Amino acid sequence: MDNKFTKTLEANNSVLLLVDYQARMFWGATSHDPTYVKNNVMALAKGAQILDVPVVLTTIGAKNNGAFLPEIVEMFPHISVIDRKIPSFDALEDKEVFNAVKKNGRKQLVLTGLWTSMCMSITSLHGLREGFEVFGVMDAAASESLDAHNMAVQRMVQAGIVPCTWMQTVSEWMHSWQNPKAGELYSKVYMAYNGYFGQKRPE
Repeated sequence: MDNKFTKTLEANNSVLLLVDYQARMFWGATSHDPTYVKNNVMALAKGAQILDVPVVLTTIGAKNNGAFLPEIVEMFPHISVIDRKIPSFDALEDKEVFNAVKKNGRKQLVLTGLWTSMCMSITSLHGLREGFEVFGVMDAAASESLDAHNMAVQRMVQAGIVPCTWMQTVSEWMHSWQNPKAGELYSKVYMAYNGYFGQKRPE
């Protein structure tokens, strides 16, 4: 029997969907420190950039809610942020977003977003219905309260979304330290965004 929970993520079979990392969304996401969330989603995005994982960036009501995190937008100069035309909690209901994800022909949908309880979880459920293997990066998400975040994570896991963290995701994409891009990942992702790797080693 095929068990998706035993599968590891593959960089050449993944597409990364980042949903609504906007100023006003951060302001309302009180479940986690915004600096922590920003650090984690930037680490995830940088790993995807280095490993050539296709990335889709979305906003909702950018005029009122603010632009997508500029630090991530700068990582992908050839990608246009999609400001969703359908004001739904489900980002995949927007045809432009759905087509941007689907066109890559990849089976593993890795996603995270603001807020966990709304756009992230509802979009992830749609991804399952479309036949994707969906992986939710839970430590790069946040919601209106810690309870809301935790319940949304449980909701997703019960439905079949595989929970993971940014470091777990990037590590599975990299597969091993023999990866030709391991050195770049170590210096630009692990050292840059994690305290353990970033600390000076004792003499």
